[in-house]
Amino acid sequence: MRRDDPVAWMWADAVQMISQTEQLHRQMFRPNGQEPTRTCWEPPVDVLETDHELLIVAALPGVDPDAVEAVIDDGVLILSGRRVLPPELEIAVIHRLELPQGCFERHIPLPAGRYDDVRRLAANGCLLVRLRKAR
Repeated sequence: MRRDDPVAWMWADAVQMISQTEQLHRQMFRPNGQEPTRTCWEPPVDVLETDHELLIVAALPGVDPDAVEAVIDDGVLILSGRRVLPPELEIAVIHRLELPQGCFERHIPLPAGRYDDVRRLAANGCLLVRLRKAR
């Protein structure tokens, strides 16, 4: 590729970025390999920390927070549950189905420390898990 032609190298860079973005999208919803007999997908998460708590934001649109299991095991938060198809899909013609369905499980290593309260709630299509830091 000629670097003296700005259109050519900018186009090549843009195509490469699109390819990388598509690869990241595929990885975001890849089945995890934790249990070979049970295929689960992993929701993307953000982990934020304040002086008093840890906040985990998981992209789980359409999932009831009460149906999500949140367990801390050896310094790892394990979020698991199931995203089910809406009943309308039984009679609908599917034109596109991009949101992952079925079993999900995500293992999130936690920063060192102790947590004494786990709260789950839904906000803007995401599951919020609040872990209060123990004093």
